[in-house]
Amino acid sequence: MPSQILRPTLAASLALVLTACGASAPKVATVVPPTPPAAVAASPAASPVDPVTALIATSNHHFETGQQELALGHLERARAEFDRALDVVLESPDGARTNARVREHFERMVDRIAVLEQQALATGDGFTETRTEPASIDQLLAIETFDTTPPQLSTAQAVAADLEATVHDIPIPMNDRVLRWVEVFQGSLRVFLSEGLARGAQYLPMIQKVFRAEGLPLDLAYVPLIESAFKPTALSRAKARGVWQFMRGTAIENGLVADWYIDERADPEKATVAAAKYLKTLNGMFGDWHLAMASYNGGPGRMQRAIKRSGMDDFWKLTSSTRFLPRETRDYVPMILAAIIIAKNPAQYGFDNIEPLAPVPTERIAVPAALDLRRVAEWTGVAVDSIQQLNPELRRWTTPIREGSYELRVPEGSGARVVEALAVANTSHLNALQWHTVKSGETLVSIARKLKVSRADLAEANYLKITARVRPGQKLVVPRMPSAALLARNTAPGGTDAVRAVAVTTVDEPDEDVPATIYRVRSGDTLYAIARRHGVSVDQLREWNRLKSTTLSIGTRLVVQPARSALAQQ
Repeated sequence: MPSQILRPTLAASLALVLTACGASAPKVATVVPPTPPAAVAASPAASPVDPVTALIATSNHHFETGQQELALGHLERARAEFDRALDVVLESPDGARTNARVREHFERMVDRIAVLEQQALATGDGFTETRTEPASIDQLLAIETFDTTPPQLSTAQAVAADLEATVHDIPIPMNDRVLRWVEVFQGSLRVFLSEGLARGAQYLPMIQKVFRAEGLPLDLAYVPLIESAFKPTALSRAKARGVWQFMRGTAIENGLVADWYIDERADPEKATVAAAKYLKTLNGMFGDWHLAMASYNGGPGRMQRAIKRSGMDDFWKLTSSTRFLPRETRDYVPMILAAIIIAKNPAQYGFDNIEPLAPVPTERIAVPAALDLRRVAEWTGVAVDSIQQLNPELRRWTTPIREGSYELRVPEGSGARVVEALAVANTSHLNALQWHTVKSGETLVSIARKLKVSRADLAEANYLKITARVRPGQKLVVPRMPSAALLARNTAPGGTDAVRAVAVTTVDEPDEDVPATIYRVRSGDTLYAIARRHGVSVDQLREWNRLKSTTLSIGTRLVVQPARSALAQQ
């Protein structure tokens, strides 16, 4: 299930800094009891540790760890460490508000993180595309199965009995090549297969429904177990993507969209429909499911050439020699057949502790073009990573910029909140896209060089060919994710941008300099409705009350600063 905890964002941190800078920190007198000189000399380790020094040291440790992770290319880990470097300050009692040393450290830390973020964006190294993970097919096809080693007699007997009792809708021969893969899956790949079977439980009913409607063998629903271990975010070294590991060209040929904003290869349902179409085409070409499966891996052109060269159209005869097909394709079919055998009767092969993963309950809502996913995360009360996991086909931080609505998946029960928030939101606040207006004499090449972005990204993000000409006055979206600070900026009257800085105030310790209202939550209230009623933003309500989620309990007291106070720092 998606996490229900919202971490402090960089935008909130920046807002806090601006407020803290504008307020003078109260002077606190520190009383140090006298200590006998002998005692100090005898036990210097017993001296009390300065809590501010310890806090800054902890924050610096997370920042330095983040730098190390960034240098290694571990972008998600780096971002988590940078967030933690700020969080330890925000979560400390009186953190960045009352102590000058902490406030100075916090300001410097925000600046350093912002610089690193912008450098990563400028080089195209991170935070611009959603997370991917290695495809299992690369690792599996690298495994040698020791063709000269015969399978154990017990394996052959168990599989023979199973094939006799279990109905299969594609032929599965009892040969050593299939049996050896059964043993590999029971041995060194046991954990891999167990996790794949557990993950696949949430997709198999959908896949089988599609295949049944298309008249395809239901056994083929287990092909993704080998291709991707049922991971929608899987990306192979050859750049095949998604549960079905489509190459981009093949995906487009079979009706999928793959552009700078979305890649439907990562959408399990749409990719399954395309896979059904493609497998049907391959079977029509070769008239044999074993050859069709092999061509799914190696390509139909290679398979046709191998058949022509060998004069054989039987997969097992064709692959008895190493002359016609590479080892990866020769192993692919027996590997899938072995996985099908185990997947249909896992307990019989020792896989009796599999806990199927249930699909995450979601609902679909129509949202506008160019909607920042961080806004959706805010409205639904989950982390932005959760929104991306529910919509793996979205490659970027935003829905496509082309006009029209986009169907977005959100956690079940949160759709109404998103619709409500969209209804009252200023359209200029839904995204923080950066635009470039083309000047006379500029080209895609010169603009890309000036903006320090890829020419291909610039063209694709604007639905242009890489050779396209641009005209003066034409507006181009800059293919670079805006920082959280830019997303927090609101358009003020007159078209100027300003950061709305707000004070962080607890319910028990309201800011004495600014009169506040205490609001009691009533039945049916939401943060969005309360914010709208008082003329403030949801971000401000969360920051004033240190709320970690958007869930409210009836009777909860909320501090609400007057609207003029919220705008005082503009």
